Amino acid sequence: MDEERRLTVGIECYAGHRGEETPRTLILGDHRVDVAEVIDAWLAPEYRYFKLRGADGNTYLVRHDERSDTWQLTMFRAERGGGL
Repeated sequence: MDEERRLTVGIECYAGHRGEETPRTLILGDHRVDVAEVIDAWLAPEYRYFKLRGADGNTYLVRHDERSDTWQLTMFRAERGGGL
C-alpha cells in the first residue's frame, strides 16, 4: 500500500505588544509564502482561524489548534495564473 503524502503546514508568527500571535510567513512543505495581509481572524471553540493574502496574491485560510500547536490549511484560492 502506498504511503499517503501529506503537505506539512507551518506558520512563522510575530507576537505583537498584546502578545497575540499574528502569522507572518506561511510554510507549505518546502515552499515559503510571506503574508502580505491578514484579511480576517476569528476564534472558534477549538481553533483560531486566519484568512491570509500571500505576497504571491493567493488567498489562504489556515487554522491553529492551540492544544496540539498544529496548523492546517483549510482553504486555498489561487489568483488567475498563480498557484503552488
